[in-house]
Amino acid sequence: MTHQNDNTSANKVWFITGASRGFGRVWTDAALKRGDKVAATARTLSSIADFKEKYGTNVLTLELDVTKPDQVKTAITKAHAHFGRLDIVLNNAAYGLIATIEEASADDIRALYETNIIGSVSVIQAALPLLRKQGWGHILGISSNVGHVTLPVIGYYASSKWAFEAIHESLAAEVQSFGIKVTIIEPGAYATEFGSPDSLKFASGLAIYEEFKTQFLNGLQTMERGDPAATPGAIFKIVDAENPPLRFFLGSNSLPWVRSTYAERLATWEAWESVSIEAQGNLVKNNQF
Repeated sequence: MTHQNDNTSANKVWFITGASRGFGRVWTDAALKRGDKVAATARTLSSIADFKEKYGTNVLTLELDVTKPDQVKTAITKAHAHFGRLDIVLNNAAYGLIATIEEASADDIRALYETNIIGSVSVIQAALPLLRKQGWGHILGISSNVGHVTLPVIGYYASSKWAFEAIHESLAAEVQSFGIKVTIIEPGAYATEFGSPDSLKFASGLAIYEEFKTQFLNGLQTMERGDPAATPGAIFKIVDAENPPLRFFLGSNSLPWVRSTYAERLATWEAWESVSIEAQGNLVKNNQF
């Protein structure tokens, strides 16, 4: 099957994880509506069966738990063989953890990272040999504005997104020469199902933090949220761009927040710069890494 890779055209082939709800569902439906083809994945096929009924042969539905590397590799291979190529690999499967730093158990943290980090890496590692061979591809990693800043009570979730950002930034430099592009999508607060039991886990709580967490969660509930249905156009502009950005804020609230946070960080680093310089000591030549 021959294919002229034209970044400005529609008729792309997507591989999307977490297609059953939230942004994954919205973007799967929107891509299919515009005439693209999608390999849509979810942990249960029944949760995405409606795509097959609605879009027929333009969609391939696959069962996928990203914490199972063998299943990831099988799904990627099937999708590539079925459509003959993969233009966009969208890493969307993730969940949040509500816990103070003291409350979360090692098992809570491991489970979070198994999905949010190791699962995403499994998708990337399974897709890269195929994308390299075809000579193009665009990996979209769905991060968050808390990939730059953090808040109490969601520190472990935010830390998974900080790691996610670092991995994708390194990846972008490593695969550029193969014709593969990488974009980190960083949504702000949206009215998705992210707060549902499937997308949000709670660690066993300690009474001493109960009031603090209640106030924090009440604050989150009153936060202004964006409309998920307004987002597909922005995603299409990213995937259709000749030179897509490495990072992209989805929504209007993130940039002002991150701008002020980085201004504070820079001010602190600069205030302590003389101490930093003092700690450098005399320059030493050292060829060891």
